[in-house]
Amino acid sequence: MRGVWTTDRVRAAEQRVFTRVPESRLMRAAAFAVAGEVAALLAERTGGVAGRRVALLVGAGNNGGDALWAGAFLRRRGVAVTAVLLAPERAHAEGLAALRRAGGRVGTELVEADVVVDGIVGLSARGPLRPDAAALVERVSAPIVAVDLPSGADPDTGTIEGPAVHAEVTVTFGGRKPVHVVGPGAIASGWVRVVDIGLGAELGEPDAVLLDRAEVARAWPVPGPTDDKYSQGVTGVAAGSATYPGAAVLASGAAVLATSGLVRYAGTAAEVVRTRWPESVATGSVTDAGRVQSWVVGPGLGTGKAGRGVVAEVLGAGVPVCVDADAITLLAADPALWDARDPDTPVVLTPHDREFARIAGEVGSDRIGATRQAARALGAVVLLKGNSTVVADPDGRVLVNQARSAWPATAGSGDVLSGLIGALLASGMDPWLAAGCAAHVHELAAEIAADGAPAPASHIVDAIPAAIRSVRAS
Repeated sequence: MRGVWTTDRVRAAEQRVFTRVPESRLMRAAAFAVAGEVAALLAERTGGVAGRRVALLVGAGNNGGDALWAGAFLRRRGVAVTAVLLAPERAHAEGLAALRRAGGRVGTELVEADVVVDGIVGLSARGPLRPDAAALVERVSAPIVAVDLPSGADPDTGTIEGPAVHAEVTVTFGGRKPVHVVGPGAIASGWVRVVDIGLGAELGEPDAVLLDRAEVARAWPVPGPTDDKYSQGVTGVAAGSATYPGAAVLASGAAVLATSGLVRYAGTAAEVVRTRWPESVATGSVTDAGRVQSWVVGPGLGTGKAGRGVVAEVLGAGVPVCVDADAITLLAADPALWDARDPDTPVVLTPHDREFARIAGEVGSDRIGATRQAARALGAVVLLKGNSTVVADPDGRVLVNQARSAWPATAGSGDVLSGLIGALLASGMDPWLAAGCAAHVHELAAEIAADGAPAPASHIVDAIPAAIRSVRAS
């Protein structure tokens, strides 16, 4: 798993390294990596490096120093480099001298360039770009390579509250920061390259992790030679209503296609589920469903008395439960419903921002922190939906699934995700990992279904086998 560390953790690691290695040496290593990324982008976009033009937007302090040193390295490769100093009196002296020795220019206006380097602010900065920097960035038409983070994005939350850089590439050092994986900052970061400059051993356990496709492949359950439909897990689905039968079809279908186990549907949409998914066992109520190893409850269920009874029955069944949609609303409105749950029974909650606000308070700017706090308070795994999905366990573990697209943002998509989670819970997978793996395959299925054009949730369901095949082929 790839780690994510808060800026306080990164700065503390840097200070420990500085006791053994001169700060200037680390700066040059970081700048050399930035220069390499700029050169690669120049070659990709213009067909070469020598003779191309690069502009540096240079702020005060070490972030500006990284940009200046990167400019010096680029000059050695025949690149024309011009630095625009936003705070000349506070520019990094050693970096500025190195750029000038290499033949770089210092100007006051943005020149025409093939690539622009963002060295405006570093990890200590907060808030949007100041007016002078914002005016410069607004005039940039070339691709931008950001040093450590896109300036103007909050490094620990990824929020953007005003003018900010939107980079093609961000080169960061030691490890990813929250800005690279959550909120608008994750989008503004573009492609993130992590460069090891010797911080790794000092960073310690990450504050959050990103799942690699290979890790999802290893975790995803597939049948073995001694398996049967029961040994692979029986998923119960309590969803849908006369008003929303489609929710039952989508959640059940996702569970059917996720693993090779068995799906038992229980609810008023039994006939439509049975027609669409004849391999499922469909009954009219939870009490008639038979034994299951997990439940999915909530999508399209309704928030009346009948729905409340279903949620109470499922929470008291003594098996892992994925709680979504109307079931979250019912729990928020009547916290006494939690009393039906055995405290040792794993629960995965899958709210979007508005549902999260009902059950745990407003998300706020810190999505990772809010999700972690909610998981601890509720004693449940919490999956906060969004372009970057955040999954937190009550024990403090957090993972983030970064979407490569926005195609999952369609009606019924959440029902599909719940069905995937339910099937993985039935297989016996760790609930935190189950939620993360399901989010990864769900997003990939949406991308496959869309193929460049909007696709409905029913097509996302159909694309689940292709998504699993793609993951397992990685």
